[in-house]
Amino acid sequence: MTTQTAEKSAVPEIRDIDYGRTVERSLAHRSAISEVFVTDVRTLRPMAVTAGIHLPLTHLYYSDHTQRPKLHDPLLFLEAGRQVSIVGSHVHVGIPIETVAIVNTFQFAMRNLHALEIGADFGPPRIDTDFFGAPARHSRRFRKGRLVQRIFMGDVHVGDHSMDVLFLKKHENEILRHAQRGTPAPLSSEFGEHAGLPATGRVDPELVGRDNPLNVVLAEPVVTDESVTALVVPRFDNPALFDHAYDHLPAMTLVEAARQAAVFSAGAAGRPAGRPPLPMYAAGYEAEFYRFAELDVPLTVTADRVAPGAARHTIRLRFRQGPEEIAALTVTVVDTSRMPDREESP
Repeated sequence: MTTQTAEKSAVPEIRDIDYGRTVERSLAHRSAISEVFVTDVRTLRPMAVTAGIHLPLTHLYYSDHTQRPKLHDPLLFLEAGRQVSIVGSHVHVGIPIETVAIVNTFQFAMRNLHALEIGADFGPPRIDTDFFGAPARHSRRFRKGRLVQRIFMGDVHVGDHSMDVLFLKKHENEILRHAQRGTPAPLSSEFGEHAGLPATGRVDPELVGRDNPLNVVLAEPVVTDESVTALVVPRFDNPALFDHAYDHLPAMTLVEAARQAAVFSAGAAGRPAGRPPLPMYAAGYEAEFYRFAELDVPLTVTADRVAPGAARHTIRLRFRQGPEEIAALTVTVVDTSRMPDREESP
């Protein structure tokens, strides 16, 4: 087995980052303290910050995975990065806290997966962020922006994230939502657990790498030689996916559905008859969002099927509501049972 040296950070270590507590939850746009993962944000230079993050070891959602070795959830880093971008934009860039940020695209990839193993001691996690964009000449408002993040465990570079965002005032967002729907959008708090969609026919948790049925977001899968298509039916009482009331399915819920569909497709491809699926870890994501995912319209996700045998698969997924394709993602999954001790994943 080949052993490679882990990549080291080119950024000087910030020794005074506070890891003692998380930031005020409103700064991260969270309602529950347990869903805040940013501990401190400090300025590196104009339009650039570094942040400490907290990685909970026991969490209803982020700790619920069956693959071994047990690694930190990539979507925990993605959510932490999202929160760092929110806190940093408010405190260090000057974007008002009531601003609505709409994600258009993002790219996210984990590397050096050995440093993500729970219990390994590579040093405290942090995220370095560069913000790009300029306020409009007359209003001095930021209308859109881009951020680029590098994620570290101690000095080991473990991930990269970039995101393009549109900034709206609250009333502008309401006008946009009404224009797309033609009617006011309902809130997730107005529904029961499942928004009136089928609660039966949910995928078995082990087929999507989960133990807890609460975290399963797919139902009624249809498998062909070319694809896997399933209904997206998240539980609205899942506090990690629905920390507060939404008038749409948030982007992170669609990302979870894409992950589960990709794990289902790749795990099934290599599963002998009567055996559990392979331990797939979804390490990379690329996403484009075209429309809001409505709460009151059936949503499907379709994942390409993959051939068995490979240790890594890149899977294309498409989300549709009625005749509209509302989002497209690519997910890269890795068979962790064949993961080397050291690796430099792109």
